[in-house]
Amino acid sequence: MSKRRKNPRSADQAPKREKVRDIFVPRPFEGLADEAEWIALRELVPAASAPLTLAPDLVERFGDRPVTLATVLPMAWPAMTKPNGRIFVGLQRHVQSGDVSRDLAVAILCALQTTPGGSVSVPALPGAGPRLQDVLVDGPLDVTMHDGFEFWLDDDAADDPNVKASLERANASIYPTVRLAAAPAAYWCRVPDKGHVRWVLPDQEDAALAALSRLSAAGELLLGSGTKFAGMFRAHGLLVPVWDIPGEPEAAEWEAPLAEFAKRYEEALADTEPLDAAARRARQGLLGRQLTLR
Repeated sequence: MSKRRKNPRSADQAPKREKVRDIFVPRPFEGLADEAEWIALRELVPAASAPLTLAPDLVERFGDRPVTLATVLPMAWPAMTKPNGRIFVGLQRHVQSGDVSRDLAVAILCALQTTPGGSVSVPALPGAGPRLQDVLVDGPLDVTMHDGFEFWLDDDAADDPNVKASLERANASIYPTVRLAAAPAAYWCRVPDKGHVRWVLPDQEDAALAALSRLSAAGELLLGSGTKFAGMFRAHGLLVPVWDIPGEPEAAEWEAPLAEFAKRYEEALADTEPLDAAARRARQGLLGRQLTLR
């Protein structure tokens, strides 16, 4: 008996959806003038914002829409638009691909194509296409720190009891955090029983690790009496050392100790000789003390 031939696809049957491949980029913010600050705002800071400038071709297509980078938006949305045309894009979000830069670029583009005040729909896996480096005029971030998330709101939104309750819950989750002037992308924060200083090092990972290893071997890794080097973690391709510090002193009291450490770090970074035995042992110890910051 002959085999029954399969029926050809009917004309009204939907075509098979093309699968979107995810692409992992280990340093998504590489090439941006403030790479370390982008990482700090994404990983360390609860409530902050910074204005962004659209690339000239996007201004020509969509107008000179004001765009604000926010650490996090309501419900961790990737983007939102205001009735006046203002756009917010969120760094900290629930759904993301392997290229954070591509995710943020797509969120900005989707917001630009959304009617002001409408809900912004952003794909979970955007596929290949423009990245932050393509859609923005690059430059240092002008960061504004916030004590709460009121910067999300329109002028009359806080009168809504549901919005007010949601805002109170969000604000209650914030630990006091201060941007330090002693080094770029360095932040102090206070948690219930102690404080932390965290610094996103702007240098290539191997060089930064070698410098920290030299300082550790020389006993110069601390920020002063009563401090502890808690460890370090990797964030988007850069190293972030973390110090445990006493909780009582305010952030300003750690400016000088961090400035002194930053000077020692730069001197260690400039040393290109191979690590000696003590520094190699210190390197292994540092690698064994990597943290997960969550």
